[in-house]
Amino acid sequence: MRIMSIVIAVLVSIGLYFFIFDRDQLTGNQVSETESDETPAPPGLSDTKEAKPVSVVAIHSVARELDSAVILRGETEAARQVKVTAQTGGQVVSDPLRKGAYVKQDQLLCELDPGIRASTLAQARAALAEAEVGLKNAQKLSEGGFAAETRVLSAEAALENARASVAQAQIDIDRLKITAPFAGLLETDTAEYGTLLQAGSECATVIQLDPIKLVGFAPEAEVNKIEVGALAGARLISGQTVSGRVTFLSRSSDPATRTFRVEMEVPNTDFTIRDGQTVEIGISSAGRLAHLVAQSALTLNNDGVIGLRTVNADNIVEFNPIEVIRDTQDGIWVAGLPQQADIITVGHEYVREGVIVDPHFEEQTQ
Repeated sequence: MRIMSIVIAVLVSIGLYFFIFDRDQLTGNQVSETESDETPAPPGLSDTKEAKPVSVVAIHSVARELDSAVILRGETEAARQVKVTAQTGGQVVSDPLRKGAYVKQDQLLCELDPGIRASTLAQARAALAEAEVGLKNAQKLSEGGFAAETRVLSAEAALENARASVAQAQIDIDRLKITAPFAGLLETDTAEYGTLLQAGSECATVIQLDPIKLVGFAPEAEVNKIEVGALAGARLISGQTVSGRVTFLSRSSDPATRTFRVEMEVPNTDFTIRDGQTVEIGISSAGRLAHLVAQSALTLNNDGVIGLRTVNADNIVEFNPIEVIRDTQDGIWVAGLPQQADIITVGHEYVREGVIVDPHFEEQTQ
């Protein structure tokens, strides 16, 4: 019985071996031929040869040159703003000027009481005359051998000291009149009559608004498109539009925002533009060829790249990656397509690259 069990086990093992490992040899090439006959055709070939073309709507689009303006947001800024301060001490003896008044360059803003400065100047001048006489006497004595040369040197030093005292007294008197450093508008009242000003005390604040600066900050990706001297336009939040040229482009970025300061100047003879107003700046740069398409025509490929599906001369769908340049009310301007392209606008989500379609073209309204 034990021998029969062993024989049966060996026969079963041999049978399983041939059934599992030599099945193809036992059944011949019938399975392989059947499988080869049932192998599906490649998806693209099947779609293009057997499937009915998909109807889509497309447009004939021709690229146009688009001014690639750099759009910045910023604010207006006075061309100059200075706090005019006293350089000497004294009591104000002039009537004040009210804020908002227009002042000319060198116009009097504040005048200080001279006090004893006139006496100080007269005393300095008398000392100067005395020093001049002393120097002449020392020179005569030195020439006759009755005085040492050091006495002449001392007399010369005394004369220079007297001259410096006169100049200092005159400068102190000149500083009693505080004038406007440039033509502009008073942002504050001038110091009131009777106010005691010390050196460094503020008399008034003067701002220059003509011309006025428009300041924006350009991101790193667009700063290379801007050049000093480029034409620029701006629109204030009030709707007013102005134009000018770029006068400054920073070479150093703001450490907090990594943006670069851009300035342009525009005339403001009537002072209607105020300091600190919000403004949108458009700076012209080199133009680019672009297509105007509807935003709904955009799609993504399997890699997540944004683009457009187009139809070639054989009515086969192609995918074209694009770059969005500008978004407008009429559509979006994109670059990256050939100069002439047939863009699918309806049905692009139901076809893929390599599929044959039946395009129906509509007239593009631009």
